[in-house]
Order: sequence, then structure tokens, then C-alpha cells
Amino acid sequence: MAGEELESTRLALREAVAEAERAAELARLLDAAQTKIAEAERATAELRGVQERLSETEKLLEAAHTAEERLRRDLAEQRYQAEVAKWKLSSVQVARWSRIGDALKTGKSNPVRLARGLRGAARPAKRPVAPKRQPVSQKTADRSAAAAASFQATTSTRTVGGTSVKLKPFRVPTGPNTRPHLTVAVVAEPHAEALLRYEWRQSAGFTPKDFARVLAAEVPHLLVVESVTEGPWAEEVREPGEGLNALLSWCAERGIRTVFWHTGGDVERSVAAARLFEHIVTALPRSVAAWGAALASWEPESGRRAPSLGLLPFAVQPRVHNPLPLAGDRFDRVLTLDELLPGHLSYPDVLTSYRWPRAVDCPPGTEAWRLAELAACGTPIASSRPSDPAPESAAAAADADARRAHVALRQAYGSGTMTQKVDDLLDAVGLPSARATLNISVIMIDRGDLGHTLAQVAPQKGVVQLVLLSDAPDAAERARAAMPDRVDVVVRPADPGLTTGGQLDRALDLCQGDLVAVMDARDAYGEHYLTDLARAFLFTTADIVGKAAFYAHLRDVAATVLRQPAAEYSYLPEVAGATLLARRTVLRGLGFADVSEGWDEVLMRQCRTDGVKVFSADRFGYVCLRDHDSRLLGSARLVDYGPPAPHALI
Repeated sequence: MAGEELESTRLALREAVAEAERAAELARLLDAAQTKIAEAERATAELRGVQERLSETEKLLEAAHTAEERLRRDLAEQRYQAEVAKWKLSSVQVARWSRIGDALKTGKSNPVRLARGLRGAARPAKRPVAPKRQPVSQKTADRSAAAAASFQATTSTRTVGGTSVKLKPFRVPTGPNTRPHLTVAVVAEPHAEALLRYEWRQSAGFTPKDFARVLAAEVPHLLVVESVTEGPWAEEVREPGEGLNALLSWCAERGIRTVFWHTGGDVERSVAAARLFEHIVTALPRSVAAWGAALASWEPESGRRAPSLGLLPFAVQPRVHNPLPLAGDRFDRVLTLDELLPGHLSYPDVLTSYRWPRAVDCPPGTEAWRLAELAACGTPIASSRPSDPAPESAAAAADADARRAHVALRQAYGSGTMTQKVDDLLDAVGLPSARATLNISVIMIDRGDLGHTLAQVAPQKGVVQLVLLSDAPDAAERARAAMPDRVDVVVRPADPGLTTGGQLDRALDLCQGDLVAVMDARDAYGEHYLTDLARAFLFTTADIVGKAAFYAHLRDVAATVLRQPAAEYSYLPEVAGATLLARRTVLRGLGFADVSEGWDEVLMRQCRTDGVKVFSADRFGYVCLRDHDSRLLGSARLVDYGPPAPHALI
């Protein structure tokens, strides 16, 4: 009996100790979660302060612009009044009675001079022309900035089903330009102008009357004229007149190449104008045959060759067609295309609408470019799920929509961006298409499983160099065999005397790509991981890109969780070190701290100190694999008990 009581006591004590350990662990997790919450609240407060300061600055800037405009109007009025005063004085001076008085005064002591003066005063004199008020002069020092400032969304209200909804307009960026060495004069409507304005230094807004004065300020290398149907050039494109002929003659005198861009309407309507250009491109592949027939039936003038014919289709422009969200949540409805895009919207307002709804139902026959633009803005197309999902499936349905939208976004960019289409155009007309690249060097530290390490980096696109730190005796041969021939493989032995940060710093000195990626050999990366991540450099001003929202898999409980799901597509104080992709020059300036644990946290603190922008991209393509890690639970939600690949590696 005593033995049984002793055994039961031991069991009770063991259970009590286990309960105490669990309670201590829960308390530690709670403390960690509270610390994270406090940090998030502090970061939110800082962001709110920055937004408030930005709003105040924008108001001050607007007030300054208003005051400047008022002063400019006052100056114009003063100049006009001065011209009126001069005109009145001139009118008095040429009046007959005034000239008779002058003759009497100057000839009172000389009869001959008096007679001559009276004879001249008797003849009629031409009256001066009265001055007219001129338009208020505008600033011309920053013509591109002024044009970009005017190309902004203006309509913040949408009406759906009789309900009015207010949203914050998408702010159209003013730059940067892909090819700042190239200046192009463009006649285009707002949609086409938005596609082209970031590809070069663009001169727009000139008319048939003032093009010589406007373009002379910075002579372009190329002229692109769209088949516009509105604006000052519409009549010239429909029936070539003095303005278009003068513009093309002005370009010919200066050796400026000319391109006519057919984007819509019947070919016959544009043939007369297009024949005057050196090159013709069309955005509509189905119209190539009609253009070929029209050009074949035309005999060029003596000494002039027939224009060449090519394609320049509409494509995604990363600076405006991207998943950067509007402020606030999406409108929780699936809208038809007509509800989303009423006819009165300007194109900057269209860019706002693209980002607004939960999903868009597009009818059959919708233009491919419209579908691509919607997809590039991260909006799911033609959602088939119920409009009001059951509460228990709402999160799963939202995740499915996010995966579907991400795949569509990737496909939209994969079909070719406007930058790539313009490369083809410039090559065809004989102008240099050189631009900055986004080649990537990857740093990986082998942790004992070289096969797994190489399997993560080998499928990646855009990699030009692999810097591998490994102690495996055949690491160099296996790495060169696994990587494509285009990739330069650099293998160095890992130095046990160095910290992780020290080894990364040493590897950084060997990198030659425009971007440098740090990948963790313990984790899993999808084949599109680097392609998706590098895309953020096309539409952000960040120097470091990574993931603050990502999937993690804990092997001890076979659970897949999603960390910080709200942190996608936003500028944040930090991202995970295993997802780091940075501009090489910036990363070299920052360096890696000489520590093994938390080197990424130190780097992020340095970024905040130095003002380096850090951007968190999408949640997909990467999985943090750990046996157990309680820190991941502090800001994560459970996705599934099972493998992470179906959720993350799409």
C-alpha cells in the first residue's frame, strides 16, 4: 500500500513539474508576444506620425503652390497694366493734336521747321495696337515634374448599387526613368502616355503651334505619335495638315527618328499620317496584315523609302501596374468590369479602381492588356467562390484568392513588361536600349546538407553568381554541376573561426551582381522566389527587399503558420534575414555585423539609422523550416496541420 502511495505521489509530482514547465513556457511566450505587440504598436505610432507629418508637408506645399500661383497672376496683371500705360502714352504721342503741339513748340523760332512739322502732323499716323492679356506663365524649369504632378487621380468616390464609397486615390509616381540618357517626344493619350512615361525622359503636351519652341529646349532622340482621337493632334493624325508636316520636317532636319504607333481604330483612318513616318508599329497584332496590305499598295516618293512595320503591344508598366495597395482594406465585393470602370474615369483614376475591389468579374472578350493590368495590381479576376463565405471558410477562401492573384500577377509580368517591349522598339529604330539590370548574386552557407542547399538555388532565375561557403570536399564540382552554365560559381570553405555575419561579409566581397541575395540553407525556396522578390525593385524606391510576411513550418507539431499576414507590400522597419535581397552597393556600405545570432536584426537597425528603405514583398515562395521555434508563434496564425508547399510554394 505504501509503495502505491509513493508511486502515485511521484506521478503527481512529475505532472506538477511538467505543468509548471508548460506554465513557464506559456508565460515566456506571452511575454514575447506582448513585446512584439509593443514593438508593433510603437512602429504603428511612428508610421502614424510620419503620415501626419507627410500630410502636413503636403498641405504646406499646396499652400506654397497656391501662393506662388497668386503671385504669378499678380505679376502678370502688373505687366499687363504697364503695357496698357505704354500703349496709352504711345497713342497720345501719335495723336494729331499732340504732333501739332510738338511742331509749334519746336518751330516757333524757325518758320521752315514749323512748316515742315505742321505738314508732317497733318499726315495720318498709324495707331499702336492695344495690348491683350496673356495667359499666366507657368514654371518651365521642372517641366517633367509639373507634367507628372498633373497626371494624378482626382476622383475619390465610387458608386456601386446606389451606394457611394470614398477611397484614397492611388498616387501615380513621378519617376524614376528607366533610360535617363534618352529623350523622347510623345504625342499620346493618357493610357499610352502612362505606359511610356517611365521608359525615358519624356516631352509631352506640345501642340502643332508650339512644338518648335517646346522641343528646342531639349531636342529629343525620338518622336512617337499615337493614333490619338482627342487633343490638339487628333485632326492632324486623321488628315495630315501643316502642323504634322512641320513637326516631321523639324525632326528630319535634326536627324530625329519618327515612329507612328497605331493603338486603335481602322487602319484606313491612320494610313495617310502613318506613311509620313520612318517606322510604323501597331499595338494590335490582328491589324498587321491590314497594315502590310496598305503599305504594299503605296508607292513612296522618289528618294524616300517605305516605313518599316512592327509590333508595340500594350503591356504592364511596373511603375503604375503593381500590387502596392490603397490605404485601407479592399471593398469586400466582386464587381463587374462596368461597375469597376465607369466611362467617366480618367486613366489615373482607373489605376485607383484596379486596386479597390476584392475581385473583378471580367466578361469574355475582355482585352488581354486589361486583364494583365488588373492582375498586375494584385486583384483576383472572376472569383467563383460565394460572395459571402461561411465564417469557418473565410480565411481559407481569402488565402486561395491571394494565391490565385499572385499566380496571375506573375503571369502578367512574365508575358513581358512595357520596358521589354520598348527594348524591342529601340532596337528596331536603331537607338540604344541599354538600361540598368537586376542580375543577382546569391550567398549561401552550407549547413551540412549540400544537396538540399543546391536544390534551393539551382532553379532560381536571374542568378548570375553563386557564392557558396561549404566544407564538403566535392562542393565545387557538385555546385558547378547543379547550377546552369550561365551562373558563375564561387566556392570557399567555411571558416569556423568566423561568425555567421563575418562569413557573410567575406562572401559579400566576392559578389558581382547588381543585387545580392542571402538564402538560408535550412529553409525551402520555390523556383520563382528570386524572380518574385526582384520584381519589387521595378515599382518601389527601396534598397532592400525581403519578406516580413512568410510561411513557417514547425516539424515538432507538423504545423504550418503564416507570420504577419498584414505585412505584405509595404515599407517596414525590418524583414527576415533569410529573405534578404539588396542592392550590392548599399549592402556593402552597411556591412554585416560580426555576430552569429541576430545579424539580420542588427542590419535592419542600421538601415533605420542610415535611412535605407526596406520593403516587404509578398508572402509566397519561401518557407522557414524549424523543428520548433516559439518566436514564430508570437505574430503568426495557424494555416494548416500539414506540409507548407501547397500554401507557400506556388
